[in-house]
Amino acid sequence: MRAQLSLIADARVSGQTGFWQRGLVGRIVSLAICSSVVLVLALTVLALIALAGCSKPPEAAPSAAPEAAKATGLESIPPADPAKYPLFQNMSGWKNPYFVVRDDGIGFVDLSNREVHILAPEQIPAELASLPLSAWPYGRVVLVTQAAPKIPTDQAKAEIRKNRGLLAGTLKELDVKIQEAP
Repeated sequence: MRAQLSLIADARVSGQTGFWQRGLVGRIVSLAICSSVVLVLALTVLALIALAGCSKPPEAAPSAAPEAAKATGLESIPPADPAKYPLFQNMSGWKNPYFVVRDDGIGFVDLSNREVHILAPEQIPAELASLPLSAWPYGRVVLVTQAAPKIPTDQAKAEIRKNRGLLAGTLKELDVKIQEAP
């Protein structure tokens, strides 16, 4: 290709009006050379785009409190130990925190007097974090049961499902296991 360019350049400099400069073949060769240059440039640009697209995206700067290491106040409680759980036949002896999912909210059972306190989902982390370490003899696990609605309508059943989902999501964020009551 360089030889062809040099012939064309020599012909133009010397003022020749020969086959390369005025003829049909000269025009075709000039067009082919220009097309080759454009093709080489286009392929180079495409290669650069492909290489840029295949490169690893820049890593985000680590935040001060990553989601996994978010402080919950429950870090000192050991992980759940199923070997310590009471038998299913005798769940009345459960000593860890205990929740009752109801159509009117999420009930937290106070094991000292068996009172049920209705909590909003955003109150659950603070309630669990306020318990002493001795309230967690089985590790980071809670008992969850479901109360039958007073009036079993479709709306009440939907509220129970919603509250159960909110409780499960909150407990998952806190890395607290759920033990289902029989």
